[in-house]
Amino acid sequence: MTPLLATTLTAAAILSLIILIGWVRLNPFVTLFVVSLGLALVTGMPAEQAINAFEAGMGHVLGHVAGVIALGTMLGKILAETGGADQIALTISRFAGKKRLNWAMMVIGLLVGLPVFFEVGFVLLIPLVVILSRRNQLAVPFLAFPMVAALSVTHAMVPPHPAALLAITAYHANTAYTLFWGLVIGTPIAAIAGPLYGYFCVPRLGRIEPTALEEQFTSQSPHARLPSFTLSCATLLMPVVLMLGGAVAEQLWPKTALAYRVLHFLGNTDIALLCATLMAFWLLGSLSGLSRETVLRFSNTCLAPTASIMLLVGAGGGFGRELTESGLSHAMTSMALSAHVPLLVLAWLLALLVRVATGSATVATTTAAGIIGPILATSHSVSPELLVIATGAGSVGLSLMNDAGFWQMKEYLGMNLSQTLRSWTVIETLIAVLGLLICLPLSWVIPA
Repeated sequence: MTPLLATTLTAAAILSLIILIGWVRLNPFVTLFVVSLGLALVTGMPAEQAINAFEAGMGHVLGHVAGVIALGTMLGKILAETGGADQIALTISRFAGKKRLNWAMMVIGLLVGLPVFFEVGFVLLIPLVVILSRRNQLAVPFLAFPMVAALSVTHAMVPPHPAALLAITAYHANTAYTLFWGLVIGTPIAAIAGPLYGYFCVPRLGRIEPTALEEQFTSQSPHARLPSFTLSCATLLMPVVLMLGGAVAEQLWPKTALAYRVLHFLGNTDIALLCATLMAFWLLGSLSGLSRETVLRFSNTCLAPTASIMLLVGAGGGFGRELTESGLSHAMTSMALSAHVPLLVLAWLLALLVRVATGSATVATTTAAGIIGPILATSHSVSPELLVIATGAGSVGLSLMNDAGFWQMKEYLGMNLSQTLRSWTVIETLIAVLGLLICLPLSWVIPA
């Protein structure tokens, strides 16, 4: 298949999704399923292989995200019902003031996002965003956009995230230098794509109706006594600390050491969230006088609104797998390699194309780094640290319907397809473009 045909087919599939979901108003899950199978059959895949590819892609993504969404939602529900989220919201409001809450959420996103995946940081912080918005009569996206921009920046550009670490290995970059430059470059990018773009974007989005998830985080009655700020923060940040401990263990001990095995186990995404959720059930629940039956009811009922989110996230993974197995992703990568451009731009472009083709920032970074690494080893034409950051920046651009984050943003915030494209997709693309525009001139002055 020629690169031009591959690009045309991919663009046609994405356009079909936009028309069917946004204009025809077909169910998004059904649309993703139909378009994915149609795309696979058009490229010549046998029908059975096309179905198997969709199922495998859906299962792979849900294996990573279903537990995160479920446990994160339960943790958020208990924090909301016991007043823990209220206590954090009140403290942040007093410290930052109403006019600076969006900047405060950006800083919180940067701190929480350092050791955790985007999906984990999102489900941890979205209840806090909703409650802060309600308490201060602000639109939820006004606080959500700075938070997600910061989470996305750290996920893409800053170690110890796995994709960044793999790129560091492929480019033989220095981890400490990459961390330093990732924060120096990523912080202003998060500020522009988050709070500053939010000032422009939010008033132009139009009305957004409250979602079932938003209602469940804010529908509880006022609390006579709130848990302490320290206890509430300890519960919210417990997964962050455990995951950070797992990352530190990888640097300090061999894999056979007991400390490594314990911390690496506790630092697993699902285990860290499970520990925090159980802590919230026991500690916050008992302090607030909730019975075991009440805690059970909260943890069961809060999962109902997440069912459609999980289905859409999984279907996006199936769409991405069809693009990969049909050869469309490989063809677009070949097209980028044939372009005669600087290595930094080539790494960014490869990551961006794989991101569009697969929907995964992690896959985009690792694929691009695997291709560019051997080229860098022979040319030494650019700083490997900047190359890591530019590759990560490209890996988050143009978030579309095959990206799990796209559907999380749309469903949690209650936006329609057009609103999600004009906000979330633009935020991600701003991060990608700004990353390249900052890294490129820096590469002329920072030695290779």
